[in-house]
Amino acid sequence: MRKVDLAIIGGGPAGLAAALAAREAGCADILILERGPQLGGILRQCIHNGFGLHTFQEELTGPEYAQRYIDRVQEAGIPYACDTMVIDLSGQRVLTFVSRERGLEHIQAGAVLLAMGCRERPRGALATPGWRCAGVYTAGTAQRIVNLEGLVPGKHVVILGSGDIGLIMARRMTFIGAKVEACVELMPYSSGLKRNIVQCLDDFAIPLLLSHTVVDIHGRERLTGVTIAKVDAHLKPIPGTEREIPCDTLLLSVGLLPENELSGMAGVALSTATGGAVVDDRYETSVPGIFSCGNVLHVHDLVDFVSAEAQSAGRSAARFVQGLLPEPARRLPVTAGFGVSGLVPQFVSAAPEADIVLMFRPRGVYKNAAIMVEACGTTLLKRKARILAPGEMVRLTLSAADIARLSGANEIRVSIVEEASA
Repeated sequence: MRKVDLAIIGGGPAGLAAALAAREAGCADILILERGPQLGGILRQCIHNGFGLHTFQEELTGPEYAQRYIDRVQEAGIPYACDTMVIDLSGQRVLTFVSRERGLEHIQAGAVLLAMGCRERPRGALATPGWRCAGVYTAGTAQRIVNLEGLVPGKHVVILGSGDIGLIMARRMTFIGAKVEACVELMPYSSGLKRNIVQCLDDFAIPLLLSHTVVDIHGRERLTGVTIAKVDAHLKPIPGTEREIPCDTLLLSVGLLPENELSGMAGVALSTATGGAVVDDRYETSVPGIFSCGNVLHVHDLVDFVSAEAQSAGRSAARFVQGLLPEPARRLPVTAGFGVSGLVPQFVSAAPEADIVLMFRPRGVYKNAAIMVEACGTTLLKRKARILAPGEMVRLTLSAADIARLSGANEIRVSIVEEASA
């Protein structure tokens, strides 16, 4: 069995950024394993702009953003294997993977970095009545069909869910000549970025129907239409509000799920809030030497934040391989208070070596609220916000010095304080 210092599973934006950061931190023996035919991950099919504003201070398309990192990985001489599927990962950091050219292989890694990304929630998870007719796609599948294969899925489109991919596909389908009849959202608010609502729906007069859902799918061989209905405060369809929308295409943008099957095989503890691994401020999981970052850890808004997170994880993995990442003497759990969901990381060192970035999503829409970070009666951070919404991730930076000065604290708590009590 051959050995490698650092094995990175996934050659998308997270894996590429982590590999470069690990190399810059002194880790020479790195291998990137990518199941797709090329490096770049999902960015290859994201031909719209809006990427890179934080990382490169310029606006790029998805392929352009990915290519910046691919070029740097190739210039650094970091080995990678595409069309290679990792099928097993043990808690002892033994990887089993398969490819057409080399068949079945095993490697022993000094450290493993999980960067597998996420997948879309499929139709089967919705339990919507109707035949399994042609014309029903996840938004990401439709994006690949249009942008990479040059095909047109349909001419009359309804989009279920208002995630960012669904919003972007509403605009993309309009560009290729299709008519987007409506974007239907179960919740009373959109789950996408505000800029995407404006640029992808409002600019093209595409209606966004909040507190609505699809209750029936029509057509046996090919989709002929859907029935939508309003929902009540408990998200249940309201009888008598149904109406049919004729269409030949239904795009599903109903959530993303971190790809953590390999994490489970290795015994990594997973968070019920994020669907990803439970990590500390160094992005190390519950299994020593296994690190996680990017959308496999928690679903991000912007790829720039994926890259920044992956760089931190890559540096931590390199230090682990070099024996320079000692176990913290004491960790503090980071807990979610009112209005806070999907908080990452879940643990921080009581004496961190660097400032810590916390990320979470609001549970609902809060106006003129405040974000509070407290520990042992001490306010570490207070930030006022005009509006907080689930579609926009919140990033907070905590001072390492402030955390180190805490005495007797047994947790750090993050909460949203509403206007009335702010």
